[in-house]
Amino acid sequence: MRARALTALPPTLLLLAAAHLVVDGYANIYAPLLPLLIPRLGLSLAAAGTLAMLFQVAASVSQLGFGRLADRWRPRVLLTIGPVVAVVMLSLIGLSGSTAMLAALLVAGGLGTAAFHPPAAVATHRLGGPRPGLAMSVYITGGTLGFSLGPLFFAPLTEWLGLRWTPVMAIPGLLVLAFFLRRAPSVAPEPDGNGRGVRALRPYARPLALLYAIAVLRTITGLSLTTYVPVLLTGRGMSVAEAASAFALYLLASSVGGFLGGAAADRFGPRRVIVLSLAASAPFLVAAPLLSGAWFVVVIAVGGFFLLATQPVNVSFGQMLAPVSAGTVASLMMGVAWGTAGVAVPLVGLLADRIGLEAALMWVSAVPLVGALCGLPLPARARTAAPPAAV
Repeated sequence: MRARALTALPPTLLLLAAAHLVVDGYANIYAPLLPLLIPRLGLSLAAAGTLAMLFQVAASVSQLGFGRLADRWRPRVLLTIGPVVAVVMLSLIGLSGSTAMLAALLVAGGLGTAAFHPPAAVATHRLGGPRPGLAMSVYITGGTLGFSLGPLFFAPLTEWLGLRWTPVMAIPGLLVLAFFLRRAPSVAPEPDGNGRGVRALRPYARPLALLYAIAVLRTITGLSLTTYVPVLLTGRGMSVAEAASAFALYLLASSVGGFLGGAAADRFGPRRVIVLSLAASAPFLVAAPLLSGAWFVVVIAVGGFFLLATQPVNVSFGQMLAPVSAGTVASLMMGVAWGTAGVAVPLVGLLADRIGLEAALMWVSAVPLVGALCGLPLPARARTAAPPAAV
């Protein structure tokens, strides 16, 4: 049944997922290279977390502005220019000779990723028809796969060639984008009255606020693990490439969870998927730092599977609950939530400098339990008309 549903989805959706793979793959270039950037620039863990926060704020909070622009103006312009800026800017971070230069490149690359996400989510929402959860899962799985595979590409090559060669890594991403840009969908702005940004969402404030809180809490844990687990593994004696490979299994399991979570929400209801998956993730993620070797990889991968199962559900459920300003809703659930969560990453680094990285990761891994509690008051399902298929 699921295979037939996938073949029924428009080919344009797969194209969007492929572009999402590239954008989010390059968005994960910073964390795998931290073991090389930290000694080169003399960064503390708190400083490394602050840089991660700057990138997340640029890549996410600014999505609110880009989301409103996508609702009102020319979404296709953002859809095509954003990925190119992201790939080029983020591929240059190996040339950073100072913390300020690294910060500037991360912010510029973050803005490029921010421009892409809202119009892509709007197109996905409209293309999903009666299966919005599955459509959003396909789109988001492309991004999580890129986020997972990025370290396997960037870390070994940088360890072998050196940081100064990271600009060369832009070439494969630009080649894929060249194919995408010629076939990018022409996304129409929202009809008159539906692109009013946050103001149009006031009647849906309570459920959207709960979904937003869930997205923030989940992402605090996810970003902390993404930023600091490679540092933890290299501190235990792994090479940069080995740490990236081990952590990629966690990210791959997370992408599988995201794909299955959206499809499960279509069948069992989004609230049930959100609450159960977040509650299930915490025990595995809390236990992982106490383990080593293969057990660490397996346990953190299972935790990641459950943690990321809620990501597409948050976006599609929000768009169903509030059937106006789809770009703004997507920017809130993916962008602003990630930016808000990113503020906590340097605090986790500061905590790690004081009590140790393992203990800090255990504390932050319990946060999804609070997110599960936030999901209990949500409606079981949203009763809205199917979104229009035209883009």
